[in-house]
Amino acid sequence: MKNNKILIVTECFYPEEFKINDIALAWKNKGYEVDVLTLVPTYPLGVVFEGYENKFYQKDEYQDINIYRVKSVTGYRESLIKKLLKYFSFMFFGTIVAIFIGRKYDYIFGFNMSTLTGMVPAVTIKKLYGKPLTFWAQDIWPDSVYAYGFKKTKLLSFFLDKFVKFMYHNITSIAISGKGFEFKLKPYVKDDLEFHYLPNWADDLDMSLESFEFCKDNKVHFTFAGNIGKVQNLENIIKAFSLLPIEYQERTQLNIIGDGSNLEELKQISSSKHNIVFHGKKPREEMAMYYKASDFLIVSLVDKPIFSVTVPAKTQTYISAKKPILAIINGETADIIKENNLGYCAHPNDVNEIKNIFIKSINLGEEEKLAFTKNCEYLTENIFNKTKIIDSLEELLVKES
Repeated sequence: MKNNKILIVTECFYPEEFKINDIALAWKNKGYEVDVLTLVPTYPLGVVFEGYENKFYQKDEYQDINIYRVKSVTGYRESLIKKLLKYFSFMFFGTIVAIFIGRKYDYIFGFNMSTLTGMVPAVTIKKLYGKPLTFWAQDIWPDSVYAYGFKKTKLLSFFLDKFVKFMYHNITSIAISGKGFEFKLKPYVKDDLEFHYLPNWADDLDMSLESFEFCKDNKVHFTFAGNIGKVQNLENIIKAFSLLPIEYQERTQLNIIGDGSNLEELKQISSSKHNIVFHGKKPREEMAMYYKASDFLIVSLVDKPIFSVTVPAKTQTYISAKKPILAIINGETADIIKENNLGYCAHPNDVNEIKNIFIKSINLGEEEKLAFTKNCEYLTENIFNKTKIIDSLEELLVKES
């Protein structure tokens, strides 16, 4: 292999659980020398993982992958200021490290999982050393800035638009995880830049594990799994579930698995509901136990324009688990569920509609449930196939050589 050194720039990496871990290992196993520039691990709790020190700079290793880490701001779950500082600290300290190490790589890969500021170190290497740079976009700026509560003023829009255009004008190629990203990003990229739709794949699930026992009684189990923040819209889901007639409430249980900034508030509003159970964060390798024990899996986001083009990565994992899906979300995710007959959809703001799909699900027969999952295997093997997507990302990354 003539050119074989890849630097991955990402705010999160092992032991944090993101798909970039699988990409790095797959490319290393193909013979590339893979290094990673990232933060000290703190996600999602905002505290440094056991076994790590929060130094300004350090180097460690994961399965023969060199990892360059810079200091992470902690405590960002409870503080917007600290969250912003976390993003800007990686932009600043990551860029300093990038200047020193960037020259030796043949390719730069940016896993743009959240804030675009996290890709500044990657763009710096492209500008200084002319290295080919590929982004795999998991988020959309500037739309996501406004979606998370920042007021769209003329001044903020001016600077954000300039920044986003600068960033996207300095990439070589781009992969997008949602088809709707192209429309949103088109105004910010060069006219000749081609968009490549490469969605997230399903997590590897060990379906040979025994089912978890949610409770002793024979109930219909609805399960939400993943990050628990404001944008996941769990308030409306809990409201709708609480409005079920008593005879339905006795037959059902809502299981919430995960952790996040909104967890304690949700626990408070659910404290009087015995059939809403919080199970905490579980290891990814054990999640098949919980999916197997569930009758329906819930994917949800608040009603914001940006989320209409966003497909949460859990969607593909739910499909892989071969369970009916309740999509309490607008846009592309709802389209996937409807077009492939995978479950029911409801508008995220319509509590009554959400309640009604709970009722329809509870009344659903086994044959109808099977009908919802018959297309899951095809989608997992052909559209959301892990090996095919990683290979396509590699092809996109090295095509400029």
